[in-house]
Amino acid sequence: MKKLMVLMSAFLLLCGCTKAQEEKTPEPVPTEKEEIDTEEKTMILKINNQTVDVTWEDNRSTEALQLLAENTLTVSMSMYGGWEQVGSIGQRLPSDDTQQTAQPGDIMLYASDQIVLFYGDNSWAYTKLGTMNLSNDELRDLLGNGDVTLTLSLE
Repeated sequence: MKKLMVLMSAFLLLCGCTKAQEEKTPEPVPTEKEEIDTEEKTMILKINNQTVDVTWEDNRSTEALQLLAENTLTVSMSMYGGWEQVGSIGQRLPSDDTQQTAQPGDIMLYASDQIVLFYGDNSWAYTKLGTMNLSNDELRDLLGNGDVTLTLSLE
């Protein structure tokens, strides 16, 4: 009799577990709106309020810059050397500087805390952040006529 009670208890226990598993509510499938809300946002670069198309690099420096852009980052840039605009980000970002020649349109991180926009070329140790998709003439017109203000935001 004792064996029968143990077997019945085990049977009921197993049935209860199976029933509980069958009654589990399936995970909800995300709606289209939820999927849109979780999509990554794009980092937008503006120079003197003109939006510039940029191809961003996929590296930890750009990821850190994107975190700053969540609250909109404004950088006062100054002309330097007749080929670039340079401005302090206000804090250090992770970097992986390597000796390279920057080309017109390149966006570089210099010394971990300065952003550099090139409208000419220069060789130095930088971490590449991206490339502005503008012609050389457009770059010179935008960056070669005095100091500018750079704004980064997310959309």
